Amino acid sequence: MISITFPDGAKREFESGVTGLEVANSIAKSLAKKCLAMELNGAEVDLCDPITTDSRLRFITRDDGKEALELIRHDAAHVMAEAVQELFPGTQVTIGPSIENGFYYDFYRTDDQGAPKPFTVDDLPAIEAKMREIVARNSPFTKEVLPREEAKARFAAMGETFKVELIDAIPGDEPIKIYSQGTWFDLCRGPHLPSTGLIGTSFKLMKVAGAYWRGDAANQMLSRIYGTAWTNDKDLASYLTMLEEAEKRDHRRLGREMDLFHFQEEGPGVVFWHAKGWSLFQSLTAYMRRRLADDYQEVNAPQILDKVLWETSGHWGWYRESMFAVQSAGDEAEDKRVFALKPMNCPGHLQIFKHGLKSYRELPMRLAEFGVVHRYEASGAMHGLMRVRGFTQDDAHIFCTDQQMADECMKINDLILSVYADFGFDEIVVKLSTRPEKRVGSDELWDRAEDVMTRVLAEIADKSGGRIKTGINPGEGAFYGPKFEYTLRDAIGREWQCGTTQVDFNLPERFGAFYVDADGSKKEPVMIHRAICGSMERFLGILIENYAGHFPLWLAPTQIVVTTITSDADDYAASVWQKLRKAGFRAEVDLRNEKINYKVREHSLAKVPVILVCGKREAEEGTVAVRRLGSQANTVKAFAEVLAELTEEAVPPDVKRARAEG
Repeated sequence: MISITFPDGAKREFESGVTGLEVANSIAKSLAKKCLAMELNGAEVDLCDPITTDSRLRFITRDDGKEALELIRHDAAHVMAEAVQELFPGTQVTIGPSIENGFYYDFYRTDDQGAPKPFTVDDLPAIEAKMREIVARNSPFTKEVLPREEAKARFAAMGETFKVELIDAIPGDEPIKIYSQGTWFDLCRGPHLPSTGLIGTSFKLMKVAGAYWRGDAANQMLSRIYGTAWTNDKDLASYLTMLEEAEKRDHRRLGREMDLFHFQEEGPGVVFWHAKGWSLFQSLTAYMRRRLADDYQEVNAPQILDKVLWETSGHWGWYRESMFAVQSAGDEAEDKRVFALKPMNCPGHLQIFKHGLKSYRELPMRLAEFGVVHRYEASGAMHGLMRVRGFTQDDAHIFCTDQQMADECMKINDLILSVYADFGFDEIVVKLSTRPEKRVGSDELWDRAEDVMTRVLAEIADKSGGRIKTGINPGEGAFYGPKFEYTLRDAIGREWQCGTTQVDFNLPERFGAFYVDADGSKKEPVMIHRAICGSMERFLGILIENYAGHFPLWLAPTQIVVTTITSDADDYAASVWQKLRKAGFRAEVDLRNEKINYKVREHSLAKVPVILVCGKREAEEGTVAVRRLGSQANTVKAFAEVLAELTEEAVPPDVKRARAEG
């Protein structure tokens, strides 16, 4: 007999070799029907796997959120592959994992002459219909473990050359598992659901894309089909609705409509900011500068530095593939040195800290920089403002003592949460990322840093009264230290990781940075890396999509447009515009000889928050017709009253708060 321990601590004895499904049935048939897989001694395995030793057992059911979704999506990928091969015989299957929000599978398909024939979106309805047929068959998933050469021979006989290559890549100590669903089978590590019917019908095929075999551009181009799958139709519908809304909010489209920025081939991954977009960028920067003014010294470190400095920091060894190296074309020895465009600001800030003797009385020293950095991103990974090669970090580094570290981390946390709240983000998750496998520094240093940050994380959760969610990301820290990652949720429910706080004992040691303590001894400072927006460009992309271009008045690139119904009001409209400009508004005037509906529609498309319409009557009475973005109604008021109202509305939230507190 063997003893099985359940999550609640209860224990039961069973015959050795009992399967998880049999255990579930012995508890309740209703439980067995809900089970998708099981966690046996911490590892996810198939329900039909035999249990031969005393074990800890937890059943994974359809109600288990992310775990259930990953299983359903993985199985949906297998069903899609079967559907493709039923409909398009001769197509080779390669790799098909579950991913965030769905799954994909890569295929290699050829025409009658053997030339590659990619799938198109027109193929998706038929594939999806065939998938529903396969799900309805409710075929059981069964597993067999084969000798390596037998498995290769089986796939080779079918012409599945990619599968043969995959088997060769599996480490020699790993078993070769084949999963079948009916007569169709695939190479897979598992686990899988008991049968295809448990996938359900809450899935949809989404798009087709190209993908190189094993991600290498030197290899064969494959055809990738993406799908999404959920545990129920309601969640599927919500996801599809979110995607529709996300498409409307796409910052690249809104960037064109609002004339904010563009990208072009001659500058891949760097932003061409237009006047309105740069105004938006500068408004965000000015806000951040005000938030830092009382506590930080703003500095600026060089854009290009000798690679020797990056070797000292460790970036050249750990981060070289993401750095841009440059060398002068001059003939002198000095010009032959190798330099790098900075991917980080931290080494430069260390040089500033080291310049001149520092006393413990000067700590904490907080250095901030809106530093332009460059990092190589693969062309396929770049995505508008969200992922670029050149961007501006709202970066800061705090140099402090061990005793000050916890307080500084908490002070940074309060600043980050306050900034996010000013932009309307109140659903925040803070996670502590701990030491990665590849890292610098002793375990003792890592222990000290992680101990402090664990205590601070508990304080963050306690101080928020549970409003801020916290968690751990094991092994996801930076190579030089653990970090807090701040993830915010936008208006349509998407999550964005933005802010970070990283404790670093290593870089000060590498650069020989020190301060003079009260007893006259030299001590290495703790260095805390801090970012709030992270990439200013990416944060603006998030804001554009979060607001759908409908910026609050204080942030909008063009705050007000004054326009006319007839030319009789041109002089009055121009005087209104001049008064707005004098009051500090980013205002424009539109005196074109166009119909008023046309002009209003055009400025509404450009997401101008306020349109002031002037006609002959308004000119005579000193009024304006106020039209708000998103509203069809006009409100006629005295211009002086409108100016006062808009002046108050345009005050940034931090300035408004300071006035209230002062």
